[in-house]
Amino acid sequence: MHRNIILIGFMGTGKSTVGHALAAALNWTFVDMDERIVEKAGQSIPEIFAAHGEAYFRDLESDVLHELAGGAKQVIATGGGAVLRPANREVMLKGGLVVNLKADVETIIRRVKGDANRPLLAGDVEERVRKLLQERRGMYDYAHLAIDTSSMQVDEIVRTILTHAT
Repeated sequence: MHRNIILIGFMGTGKSTVGHALAAALNWTFVDMDERIVEKAGQSIPEIFAAHGEAYFRDLESDVLHELAGGAKQVIATGGGAVLRPANREVMLKGGLVVNLKADVETIIRRVKGDANRPLLAGDVEERVRKLLQERRGMYDYAHLAIDTSSMQVDEIVRTILTHAT
């Protein structure tokens, strides 16, 4: 069994939802990196972006990832952009089983529309999702396992991960 299971993927692919269910199935701790960043900064993610910019947020994200990756028996849901830094990808690979949750663009747009807590989607959500997906093409490919969550139920996704985690 791997020390941790680290969920990566674009926003709206199910990292938090699957992470909660997977942690419960394993009797492990679930950690949402974005929630941990908010606790550490004492500000919401939109406030962090507005006050300090994306680079500052990415620095906080890297710090939190390093702290968490040293632990054990955790299901860690990363933010969609945590993969942007090569050093973060290395930390994840050393920290446990890395699972890339994917979804088709229409599913992602449907899932994230109306979520005010996503500063990178300000403006035309559909246009921003398509642009970010293009910019991040290939960034999630280093994962040990990839699962398309577009038409799968949460329990199916959890079972798939568990078969690869042992």
